[in-house]
Amino acid sequence: MLAYYVEWHMRSLLKPLLFDDELINDAQATRPSAVAKTQRSAHATHKDATRRADDGLPLHSFQTLLQDLATLTYNITHTALNPKAKIILTTRPTPLQEKVFKLLGITLPRTQ
Repeated sequence: MLAYYVEWHMRSLLKPLLFDDELINDAQATRPSAVAKTQRSAHATHKDATRRADDGLPLHSFQTLLQDLATLTYNITHTALNPKAKIILTTRPTPLQEKVFKLLGITLPRTQ
């Protein structure tokens, strides 16, 4: 149950980068009947047509966005002169990955 909530919450925060309709609540409120099918908003239709977010980044499904995030690496290494030293290296995130972390409120440590 917790995993479902986490995914739902992440999806709601990441809607600007997903094909999901960000304005679905507004569209549902304007339906003529509670049983009538909700129409996608003009904004969502535009996102579908251009396959781009408002800031120009490519749109993803939730699964492909997770696959993109999986390309980040976190390496712990040391030097031959000091094997006890712990050196942490992370890959530099792409603009899309930076936007994801910003939307999720996550700050990544910076390394060179």
